[in-house]
Amino acid sequence: MTQPFTGIRILDFTQVFAGPYASFQLAMLGADVIKVEKPGGEEMRMNNGKIGPKGDQTSPMFMAANGNKRGICLDLKDPKAIAAVKRLAANVDVVMENFRPGVMDRLGIGWDALSQINPNLIYAAVSGFGRVGPEAKTPAYDGKIQAVSGIMSVTGYPENGPTRAGFAVVDAAAGMTAAFAVASALFQRGQTGKGQLVDVSMLDSALSFLSPAVADWTFTGFRPVQYGNMAVSRRATADLFQAKDGHFLLACNTNGQYEILAKVLDRPDLLTDPRFIDWDARRDNATALRAILNEVFATGTAAEWDERLNTAGCPCSKIWNIPEAVEHPQHAYRPSGMHEVEGVKLMGAGYAFAHGGPHFNRLPPSPGEHTADVLREAGFSEAEIAELS
Repeated sequence: MTQPFTGIRILDFTQVFAGPYASFQLAMLGADVIKVEKPGGEEMRMNNGKIGPKGDQTSPMFMAANGNKRGICLDLKDPKAIAAVKRLAANVDVVMENFRPGVMDRLGIGWDALSQINPNLIYAAVSGFGRVGPEAKTPAYDGKIQAVSGIMSVTGYPENGPTRAGFAVVDAAAGMTAAFAVASALFQRGQTGKGQLVDVSMLDSALSFLSPAVADWTFTGFRPVQYGNMAVSRRATADLFQAKDGHFLLACNTNGQYEILAKVLDRPDLLTDPRFIDWDARRDNATALRAILNEVFATGTAAEWDERLNTAGCPCSKIWNIPEAVEHPQHAYRPSGMHEVEGVKLMGAGYAFAHGGPHFNRLPPSPGEHTADVLREAGFSEAEIAELS
């Protein structure tokens, strides 16, 4: 079955995680993504890496974001490699890069140069702060943007200070933003016939994902703060609680769910006590309410409360670690999610189509694994390929 981006070719200069994660989304949907690396491969391959199935050192982060791609190595300091990039760019649909703004221009293969060669080109640039503005050329990584975007100011507990999210949340947000933007630009090109410059800012992406917190401030004047494990709804019953054997997360956010909670706990007084009569009262008396709930929850295990409350219709979950989450039985019913590729279990897309949907079926390439094939397809002679290899 034809996938959405079958026939689309992408020349991918991205590295580390945000950019590669973006092009990986398109590769799972059928795009022919040609990953361009320096000789020997990008540095992220070696970051906490181990010897992978192909016999080369590969990091988990690299494995997670570079499947389904073909790989070539070119030394962009070599004028012959720059000339080769221009030849390749003439016949691709998309160029993606996440160098600091200005780097590709100095090399002679930025938007201005490549769009002259290929007017139909979609050129996507991912950077920390975007292509313009006082911070445009400032270096950025996920952690830095978590700090400057406000993410760290609303994460964790006040007594512990600002807290970084436990995964590269900004990289993931910027990657998904870039993938959506490229897909949109390709759709637009189908209607207008025109190429497009796509400028993706990690900071913009982070704030876009933070839009409810942003609106809290800009619309109501409330400055979001750290609430620990409490939900953004700020419900006293949407938080982390202690069971007999460990923690579980209760996500009781509606009046209907609160009524279910009181019934399961056999505490009808939680519905009639003036301190808990509505959400405002529960917020004002959250300490008293939590004390009652923790006293009851201490009589059962996290798994028992998980089953009892969910069965009744009140959302909650014991705390799963990553190994447990990977082995969750739900994956057996979701072919779009966890994939076993050449003996390695990796996460694919977070959604499924009825037909022609995302598929993860090939591990990341070894450094330069497809250099000769890609150049040969583009019309390079064997002598030219030998000069560039």
